[in-house]
Amino acid sequence: KGERMANKRARNNSGAVNLALGDLNPKQKQFCQARSRYVGYGGARGGGKSHVVRIKAIGGAMTYPGIRILIVRREYPELEQTMILPMRKLIPQEVAVYNGSMHMFFFANGSTIKFGHYGTSDDDEYQGQEYDWIFMDEATQFTESQFRTLGACLRGATNIPRRMYLTCNPGGIGHLWVKRLFVSRQYRDGETAEDYTFIHATVDDNPQLLAASPEYVQMLDLLPDNVRNAWRFGDWDALSGSFFPEFTKKTHVMEPFWRIPAEWRKYRAFDYGLDMFACLWIAVDFDGRCYVYRELQQSGVIVSEAAKLMLDATPPWEHIEFTIAPPDMWNRQKDSGRSMAELFMENGVGIIRGSNNRVQGWMAVKELLKPLSGPQDRPGLLVTSNCQALISHIAAIQHDEKNPSDCAVQPHEITHICDAIRYFCVTRTLGAERVESPVPEDFEDAGMTDYDDEMTGGEMSEDYLEYGGG
Repeated sequence: KGERMANKRARNNSGAVNLALGDLNPKQKQFCQARSRYVGYGGARGGGKSHVVRIKAIGGAMTYPGIRILIVRREYPELEQTMILPMRKLIPQEVAVYNGSMHMFFFANGSTIKFGHYGTSDDDEYQGQEYDWIFMDEATQFTESQFRTLGACLRGATNIPRRMYLTCNPGGIGHLWVKRLFVSRQYRDGETAEDYTFIHATVDDNPQLLAASPEYVQMLDLLPDNVRNAWRFGDWDALSGSFFPEFTKKTHVMEPFWRIPAEWRKYRAFDYGLDMFACLWIAVDFDGRCYVYRELQQSGVIVSEAAKLMLDATPPWEHIEFTIAPPDMWNRQKDSGRSMAELFMENGVGIIRGSNNRVQGWMAVKELLKPLSGPQDRPGLLVTSNCQALISHIAAIQHDEKNPSDCAVQPHEITHICDAIRYFCVTRTLGAERVESPVPEDFEDAGMTDYDDEMTGGEMSEDYLEYGGG
């Protein structure tokens, strides 16, 4: 079929035109031949992602007359350099004409390829539009919400198969959802495994690049270990996030407690919104080391329900020193004049105000992630393995693009539980205190009986010799 071929012959009203698009390597051929609704390609850098997108899009436009194709990237200048300019060189005008103001190729057979950008505030631009094929270039730069918004545009009245093609590398705000769907293949209700195909490609699968730039592999090999594993080999566990590179499962995750010592002080910290209520339970030991030992996440709960969830998850024998809440809980509602802090307290949860200084808070988290000085070379903050959301999200959260000292607020769904641990770490808490019963210095003069004397009756006396009758 035409869409499977690298060198294609286009037929239109002006006759036959030879169109040489270049060769495909085996991994690129797999991508072009995949028939799942969602097809992912990449993993490592240098795998030939941009080239195969150009070929696949042009081939589809020539194979299916009237097809509507969208190629989208987060920023338009990147799209222009990697897609539009190279495709304008590949496609002769007798096959398709490019309209710069509309950012579209118009093919003689009625097909179109549109180029668009999709930033964090462009949701309305794509709602209601219809496309047969959509290409998300560098998909890990998009949120899952943006992916689903574009997916809803795959519709129309024609018999053309609806497909979405994604290229991606580890890292970025979309790392988690791309990894979940295409690499880990962990599906939720309504998602079907058969809809997702992933072709893992590295620079070693791209002989054209290896021949043209042999130094590229050497450059990748000289990168730091975690970056090299991600960019060179496409390891999706190597570069989950970049704001907390010090956090690793090996160092910071431990087995759950069988029983937490009663003497340790225990706290709760939470972040609240209708989209997500996230709460953490943290114990502090005698050395000031903190242990996150329980977590709770649930969306769509009102304040009274959130308070009940928090109390139900706390055993009655567990004494909580105090609960730390986000400062916006004290904002008064316009309609009632009451605050959510009041509602929490009325529902049995007393709370204190956490600091909203984000940079200071994240630095406090980083400080606790470092090893504490002392005989035990362990971090100041440990997480038990049953707290999967915190483990996953703190490893995935990234730097803010404009303020490298702050965390990114996208993807929003991973920020709530990270904010909860931030509120705890920036709040002054107390560690456990050892309660000892000191022995008085004047022990022998304090009216206390010596152990040996008590057990043997003391020194032998005349009474002792006459005991029982003389």
